[in-house]
Amino acid sequence: MDLHARRADSFGAQAEAYAEHRPDYPVAAIRWALEPLGTTERLDVLDLAAGTGKLTSVLCAEGHRVTAVEPNEQMLSELVRRVHGVRALPGHAEHIPVPDHTVDAVFVGTAFHWFDQEKALPEIARVLKPGGVLAAMWVEPDTDVEWLRELEQASLSSVESQRHDPVDIMRHPSFSPEERAKFPHVHPRESPEAVVAWINTHSRILVIDEVERAAITDKMLALLRGRQGTPDASFDIPLHAEVFRMVRVSD
Repeated sequence: MDLHARRADSFGAQAEAYAEHRPDYPVAAIRWALEPLGTTERLDVLDLAAGTGKLTSVLCAEGHRVTAVEPNEQMLSELVRRVHGVRALPGHAEHIPVPDHTVDAVFVGTAFHWFDQEKALPEIARVLKPGGVLAAMWVEPDTDVEWLRELEQASLSSVESQRHDPVDIMRHPSFSPEERAKFPHVHPRESPEAVVAWINTHSRILVIDEVERAAITDKMLALLRGRQGTPDASFDIPLHAEVFRMVRVSD
């Protein structure tokens, strides 16, 4: 298995930690993504590559009828355990187990970079109603903040860090040109250990060996404890959600 595939498949074994420590998504970003539909009232929404349901839960809280599709069995099981009443299906972006033209919007949360776009975009177009929306978003640390830049530097591993915003999205005749927006967000963490637990759910950390991971963890904890001056300090981590949307045009 090549490194890209290993990274894409690394989250399942840590599904519970992923659900516990990853940030959710800002409501303002979801509402902006749905603006082309002319309404944010109860819609049929597909959360594609839904993981453990970090985005699914926000979509459900907004009152939408949500179908969650996720390829990893462990991640999907964690989603079902945490997000009640959602339709949850195994499946891939390149083969979505949903009938043609049945959803108003397809959301992808911090996962579009794993897709084979040549196969995924036509498949997403197939399940969307004409005029429906494809919305992809990434929640990333605000690296304009000095201590977060230092933390990112401390967390570097022998596997290259992947920064996903902006992502190069293929043009496709089934979709209008993309629009982009950015929204502030905050990820509350109750301690330095909780900050490190969040960083350690990223694929660049999951695929390295235990010795390297322990060394990076020690480095991050030393930086965070030194910054706050107390071992049990809480952190409100400034993030931003980078969002793009495209509208499904008629065939």
